[in-house]
Amino acid sequence: MSKPFLKRVPNIATQSLLALGVFSSCAYSATPVGMKYTIHRAENADNTKNAMVLPYAFSTESMGLNVGIGGVVQGVGQEQMVIGGTGWAGADSYGLSGGLWNYRPWFAKRAFISLAGMYAYFPEQRAYTNGNIAFEDPRWGSSGSSQDDYIQGDGYSNWLDIKVEYVLPLGSAKERATVDYYLRNGILVDGPKSTYWNPLETGTTILLMRQFNRYQSYEDDAGIEREGDMSAFEFGIQYDNTDFAPNPSMGSRQYLGYSYEGSIVSPDNTWNFVELDVSKYLSIGESDWARQRIFAFNFWTGYSPSWNIVDVDGQRKTVEDGAPYNEGATLGGHARMRGYDSNRFHDKASLYATAEYRYTLRYNPIKEVSWLRFLNIDWFQLVAFAEAGQVAPEYDLGELTQDMKLDAGVAVRALAAGVVVRFDYAVSEEGSYMWFMVNQPF
Repeated sequence: MSKPFLKRVPNIATQSLLALGVFSSCAYSATPVGMKYTIHRAENADNTKNAMVLPYAFSTESMGLNVGIGGVVQGVGQEQMVIGGTGWAGADSYGLSGGLWNYRPWFAKRAFISLAGMYAYFPEQRAYTNGNIAFEDPRWGSSGSSQDDYIQGDGYSNWLDIKVEYVLPLGSAKERATVDYYLRNGILVDGPKSTYWNPLETGTTILLMRQFNRYQSYEDDAGIEREGDMSAFEFGIQYDNTDFAPNPSMGSRQYLGYSYEGSIVSPDNTWNFVELDVSKYLSIGESDWARQRIFAFNFWTGYSPSWNIVDVDGQRKTVEDGAPYNEGATLGGHARMRGYDSNRFHDKASLYATAEYRYTLRYNPIKEVSWLRFLNIDWFQLVAFAEAGQVAPEYDLGELTQDMKLDAGVAVRALAAGVVVRFDYAVSEEGSYMWFMVNQPF
């Protein structure tokens, strides 16, 4: 039976910290696999390194005033390798986060290793779960649960991710494992020549093995302490035939993954999860005001075969061998269903779809401000999006498409030193949420 696993990332403030902690062109968004590439900016022709440093400050009701600094550099030692990190502190919170991505060992031409982690303390962490306490329907975090069904308290939220990716010698990667993108004003001028779907001739196929670890501690107002930890593996394969991975305008991307926690490293926790993530991008060209106009679509679905509801006494039930509430078939937060709190819904099965209209402006006010040019911002992008999703106790399309959760929102995004930085605002029936993150959501 799984342990209670407690984690909640409080609103925009902590999301921004996590984003800066993985502030790199290979920090993943919806899927943990990323293209291996080097960006060559026409505006940075005399320097092979793309770098940015960003001081920041934020204040929230739960965390108070915090200040920090984050940065990223690509091209140190190896052209495709990225190093990034951030540190922040306030009266009641603090943390360090950082990592190294896409290091290619000397003995391998197609294997890449990434390592990232965070050590942090947050007040008022929130989790939409009651752990393994027996429950009466609706279960906390289920589709019919109340927005007020959560536990909350002060504590640590630490994580460590290690992943190895292998680029198969197929398609566009037949000769080289990495891709070179040449940009002018942040727009691709030279890169992949074709985006039609054929893994043997175009695009890049990457295999993934990831080992990820989480630890949370929690103490509520009554002094009751709880904690949860997790050590799991993920195996996956992704095919990407987009024209420009950080901000695609054409092509598609598909990811199939399997996550597992069990006797190898966690004898007390047993669960598994299968997922499919599919994205498609369509360009409708330029306009008088836009360098690019793009329609982007994403579909994601998942299922946890191990998840099992057990009757306790005829009225109460409990979950056995279920994924932690913030893993598996989970919706809500910066990646999927942005109009809801982080990990708001979770169950045995999930279904999700979204559409975005991305409008990349010709006008860039930063270029007119000399003291801000160090940010290396090439463009700003206006985005409108809508999302629909649902979780259910079985993989039944009738249940998964009935009374789906809906939200909609707008965003302002920027390409800074080859990295997309985004500020998303979304509204749902449960309120409005703001997210400051790195990379497109898909």
